[in-house]
Amino acid sequence: MQGHDQIGPQRYRESFGRYYDDFVVGDVYEHRPGRTITESDNTWFTLLTMNTHPLHFDKVYAAKSEFKRPLVNSCLTLSMVVGMSVSDISQKAIGNLGWNDIKLTAPVFVGDTIYAESEVLAKRESASRPGQGLVTVRTIGKKGDGTQFMSFERTALIAKRGHGIED
Repeated sequence: MQGHDQIGPQRYRESFGRYYDDFVVGDVYEHRPGRTITESDNTWFTLLTMNTHPLHFDKVYAAKSEFKRPLVNSCLTLSMVVGMSVSDISQKAIGNLGWNDIKLTAPVFVGDTIYAESEVLAKRESASRPGQGLVTVRTIGKKGDGTQFMSFERTALIAKRGHGIED
């Protein structure tokens, strides 16, 4: 968890994230801050990823859709929701092992503010990597009005206390 470690006389280093030992099955972490998505965010991400679907950046085309306006690229919202969870879930991870069961349950539009939260579903010590363990969480993305627009499960390999890169 966020804190400050004393690394010398009158010297401190900011520390983020949880070690494997800090996770408890059933705990829910509300990730903050949230993020209001701008038109620039959506356009740049769409162009950067070479997604040429006009529903993300052509207002005239999008006006003819059931949504009547451009949709935010779902890979952008996935990236933002994962990013919001890093300081709570994977700041001390060795690596992500996979994402499962990604569901997009509501549209997201420019101007929406999004938030995320994660529930710890499971944890187990690694059989092949002493000093590390696997943690699985379910993360959901919610708009500012409470509408859930996304959910997924993610498993990460996380260092135990005393076995991290910073230790």
